Amino acid sequence: MTASDVSDLAGGLPHRPVVERVVDTRLPTRHGTFRAVGYLDRAGTEQVALVHGEISELGTLTRVHSECLTGDVLASTHCECGEQLAAALDRIVEEGSGVLVYVRGHEGRGIGLLAKLKAMRLQDEGLDTVDANVALGLPVDARDYHAAAGILQDLGVRSVRLLSNNPSKVEQLTRYGIRISEQVPLLVPPNPESLRYLRTKAERMDHLLPHLGQAFSGA
Repeated sequence: MTASDVSDLAGGLPHRPVVERVVDTRLPTRHGTFRAVGYLDRAGTEQVALVHGEISELGTLTRVHSECLTGDVLASTHCECGEQLAAALDRIVEEGSGVLVYVRGHEGRGIGLLAKLKAMRLQDEGLDTVDANVALGLPVDARDYHAAAGILQDLGVRSVRLLSNNPSKVEQLTRYGIRISEQVPLLVPPNPESLRYLRTKAERMDHLLPHLGQAFSGA
């Protein structure tokens, strides 16, 4: 049994690995040079981890980043995702070592790209990000971090300093066997497009965003 394996032995089921490592290659980026370690998860989804420097088993600076086409690729100002991705890569390089797990299948907090766009349209009509998902008959947050935990275990990481403002991510990774030694804030200054979205995350999803208190006060 490898480090990435979380078994299905209960009930006599045969063991199935959470993720399978497929490729490990050098990836130079504008942030620095990483190892890109590619995986397949149980659903056949392609996943990737970016590893910088010599990582340790304990206390590795880590970002588990949910896929966001509109933010990461198209530079949408509706969310903070693209800026968080860039900031996390910069922090890892500044630290000298660390891991960023880029979790595919998490678009729109797990509802998919087209559903996310529909939810964004409802937000333009006045709903917040929570009520928009509910109005579509979809979960507020459908993300699962099992594969991300399996990737970290495969890389030999047992505890992390997690770059995240999301307590649910901390709870899930802990449940899947990754110890969180520290939750490190990853705060991005809001803009007029993102402020309402971020306030909803803080007020209705318990994200730790203390910097929003004075943002655009009186606007």
